[in-house]
Amino acid sequence: MRRRSFLFSAAAACGAEAGGELLYNGIRLPESWPPRAASLSSEPPPAPGYLIHPPPVIPIDLGRQLFVDDFLIESTNLERTYHSAEYHPATPVLRPDKPWERQDKGRNAELWGPGIAVSVYSDGVWYEPRERLFKMWYRIGYTLSTALAVSKDGVHWEKPVHDVVPGTNVVHPVGRGSSTVWLDLEETVPERRYKMVSSTSHMQPQRLFYSPDGVHWSAEITRSIPCGDRTTVFWNPFRKVWVTGIRDMGGDPLGRVRRYWESRTLAGALRWKDGEPVWWTAADRLDGVRADMQVPPQLYNLDAAGYESILLGAFSIWRGQPEDRSKPNEVLLGFSRDGFHWARPSRKPFIPVSERYGDWNWANVQSAGGVCLIVGDRLYFYVMGWAGVRGTVRPGTGTVGLATLRRDGFASLDAKDSGQITTRKVTFTGKRLFVNVDAPSGELRAEVIGESGSPVSGFASKDCLAVSGDKTLAPVRWKNGKDLGKLAGKPVRFRFLVNNARLYSFWVSSEESGASRGFVAAGGPGFDRTYDEKGSNR
Repeated sequence: MRRRSFLFSAAAACGAEAGGELLYNGIRLPESWPPRAASLSSEPPPAPGYLIHPPPVIPIDLGRQLFVDDFLIESTNLERTYHSAEYHPATPVLRPDKPWERQDKGRNAELWGPGIAVSVYSDGVWYEPRERLFKMWYRIGYTLSTALAVSKDGVHWEKPVHDVVPGTNVVHPVGRGSSTVWLDLEETVPERRYKMVSSTSHMQPQRLFYSPDGVHWSAEITRSIPCGDRTTVFWNPFRKVWVTGIRDMGGDPLGRVRRYWESRTLAGALRWKDGEPVWWTAADRLDGVRADMQVPPQLYNLDAAGYESILLGAFSIWRGQPEDRSKPNEVLLGFSRDGFHWARPSRKPFIPVSERYGDWNWANVQSAGGVCLIVGDRLYFYVMGWAGVRGTVRPGTGTVGLATLRRDGFASLDAKDSGQITTRKVTFTGKRLFVNVDAPSGELRAEVIGESGSPVSGFASKDCLAVSGDKTLAPVRWKNGKDLGKLAGKPVRFRFLVNNARLYSFWVSSEESGASRGFVAAGGPGFDRTYDEKGSNR
């Protein structure tokens, strides 16, 4: 059995014995899952229980270990900085330049005018390893249909003609509102490699379709009961469940909120009854209000995906509906280690709207299904953007933008001079330590602290060869030339001594390549599986 499968099996077995599922990171879920609350609140929720009472020993075999919260940190005097993505110079990377990408009639066209638009309204942007292509499913107009664009580099996109609607790149000629497309690399039935969950409008059912190639889609497989628009689905690879985030209304001042429903199958994730999905998450007062509107924020949408050792959430926050501007939604981030509770330590926009009229994203900005891709040392985030029409609520022209971030770059622990961080007790089965560090004018050293509280002989900071430079994958080595193999399975702490540098993540790998075995969200060039088995894909 592969080491990765063994880890999941062992955790599941331990959870069964205790009556509650034991996760890959040592967190044990309560026996009754998911948790059921009577309501949601506009007050910030308390910190997830796993941050208040972390496991006594944290297994770190799965994925790069990110410092987005204090889960891994026992003590530090470093300063944490949260980073936002930056728009790529080529943005917008997809524009409405085909005659069929215009909607003159139908729902919303009479109210808002012609829908000259392409948009990832969740939909999905994925890397298909079989074809070595980026693929983007997107909405045409306001509600017309779903089309497919492809790219070799994720920046320059083409719209290949297909036979579904001859002469166009339309692949699903069904009126739609929100939609999610998922490339399922774990699917064993070829006809179900691609999955689509789509609805036509508010308070309509979510409908499931399958496809072997993302172009030719099946007839409807199943449908949910009617639910709110912007209801979306995602695969939680840590627990191997499909999750539906159901858009509901939480009353004043919450407005749009999310309910939660999970199933081992995607069809099951659409088969809920009234009252079964539990309250999940909402915007709160920390999301802030716009000075020009003073309207409580709402959670317009939530897309999520497994990234390395965390569940990454893209929260589209609604800021209100001005009388003279289309709604200025923007994307913020959340992080979860149990798949349900979110830590949202930074409330600054991760991918913002523009405040300058005439920009492609002056109005509505929302995320894509799959959330992000790994492209070399960068993460690629695709978002829809509406230009708006000044003095009206019309969305204007819709395009797709690209924002990028350093790999693992959500948060860093920084030292302008010198500082250190000591982790909680961890265990691992690998033998090579790696870090993601930005130290062009500084350095990082590491040491391994044993049960006695002292550095393990040969693995003290004085024995460590300093790491310098700006590297998203850097091996940490010691003067004795030995690896950490003899410490595998033993509880230890890592201490990182940082001088004029930023530390983003660390992990222990079994391989010289630095493969983390963590999940890779929507994939990227070089990744053939749902997880990192190569280390670097540059």
